[in-house]
Amino acid sequence: MIKVLTQVAILSACTLALGACTLGQASTASAPSKPAAPDYQAPSPPPPPAGQIRAICYNEADITHVRSRMVQQELQVITLQCQSGGGARAYERTYADFVGKFRAEFATNARALSQVAARKRLNVDTLVTEIANRTAQRAQVDKEFCSRGKRAFDWALDAKVTSLAQVPPPYDIGADMNIWPCPAQ
Repeated sequence: MIKVLTQVAILSACTLALGACTLGQASTASAPSKPAAPDYQAPSPPPPPAGQIRAICYNEADITHVRSRMVQQELQVITLQCQSGGGARAYERTYADFVGKFRAEFATNARALSQVAARKRLNVDTLVTEIANRTAQRAQVDKEFCSRGKRAFDWALDAKVTSLAQVPPPYDIGADMNIWPCPAQ
């Protein structure tokens, strides 16, 4: 009986110890400060051959609207995922500044994205949810998740950036959702 209780106690202690671990959890570990630049985007897969996507690809204007919404949604997820040392959201104020800077463009982009969705038979709510879910999954596997987000915020808020279209999304997950720019002709 003592042996069984000892095993249960050890198992419980191990379970509690594992529960306290933060494996794979996003953090805001300080990285050396680099000047603001659009060099933070995670690698994305190459597009399929032009003949395979020409019928379903997005023209330059449409892909710009999709990527602009992708930036907005991904930075929102980064804001929710990344925490400072005390457990508070690390980029909440920065995200508010980002929204303030591009508020007018968000409204314009929402209307344009609705038009793209109508032409491409997309559901905007589904698209936005899919972007958020796929971005949140990256937090568990990308060690640079929060630092990549910080660099994206730094670039977006830099004085050189005057348009949301100048801000690449931290993760171009369009390929994951079969959203490809049209190949050059």
